[in-house]
Amino acid sequence: MNTFPADRTLRIGTRSSPMALAQANMVADLLRKEQPGVQVELVSVTTEADLWQGDLAQLGGKGLFVKQIDALLQRGEVDMAVHCLKDVPGDTPLPEGLVFAAHLPRDDVRDVLLFPEGSPMRTLDDLPPGAAVATSAVRRKAQLHRMRPDLDVVRMRGAVGSRIDKLDGRRRGEAAPDAMILATSGLARLELSHRGRQVFTVDEMLPAVGAGALGLECRQDDEAMAGLLGRLDHERTTNEVTAERVMLHDLRGHCNSPIAGHCTTEPDGRLSLRGMVFSDDGSKLVHTRLRSEGGNDPAVLGARVAAELLRQGAREIIAGIPH
Repeated sequence: MNTFPADRTLRIGTRSSPMALAQANMVADLLRKEQPGVQVELVSVTTEADLWQGDLAQLGGKGLFVKQIDALLQRGEVDMAVHCLKDVPGDTPLPEGLVFAAHLPRDDVRDVLLFPEGSPMRTLDDLPPGAAVATSAVRRKAQLHRMRPDLDVVRMRGAVGSRIDKLDGRRRGEAAPDAMILATSGLARLELSHRGRQVFTVDEMLPAVGAGALGLECRQDDEAMAGLLGRLDHERTTNEVTAERVMLHDLRGHCNSPIAGHCTTEPDGRLSLRGMVFSDDGSKLVHTRLRSEGGNDPAVLGARVAAELLRQGAREIIAGIPH
């Protein structure tokens, strides 16, 4: 095994948002524990997607969150990157020469409903007809409309902190929504879990592919870096997200496709993968859940689930939603 040189500074590429920095600092701490004495430096980037306040689909999709950092990694300006897997495109391969060397243990995959500070409301049922619920995800919009078709789902992007400021009416000149849906794991990483009210079950709102998972990426030819990161790998998470991402890849879903997928490891060790594809308003739905067979290969399971969804008409649903 290649050892990481004691005199080498490890540069982590990360977005400059508070959540991304919190994640990168967490990884830095893990690396310092794994390799005592290692020098770690954060190289933060404000990506084009971070600056854009409109529909990400118009700009080129969620992949822009990782594209600039991956370019730094390819050029050797950073040694590794920390990515939320849900932001990594599934319909295109990783940039040439890059590889995910490890995945950290997965956090809570569920979505959570928030209300303005001081609001007496606690659940979705408390919202009156026509109430405005903010979310940036088409996947959430589609599933929310299946539960409450009478609600007005409004698009809201930006860092989690600024979204909560908007929810609480602290952004002058901007109308505050009546509620908001965010990721449970994101609130936890920012120590804002107390703001969450109703946590949706995965049956109520199936998560995004890669939800709650952080991938540690490096150059394939940097054996010392890959070896160090590999010591942090959580095998169960790697198997589960591999199944989900193969499903997403085979569906060829674009950044605006309401595709959801969640893989779990059952008590007997076998993998179980649920996949869903929705129309934009949630009125059309294809869904399947399959368990692994034989060798328990996550890639084979992901391909089987995608094939079944395509058999049910997923391609037509995805094609009907604008890029």
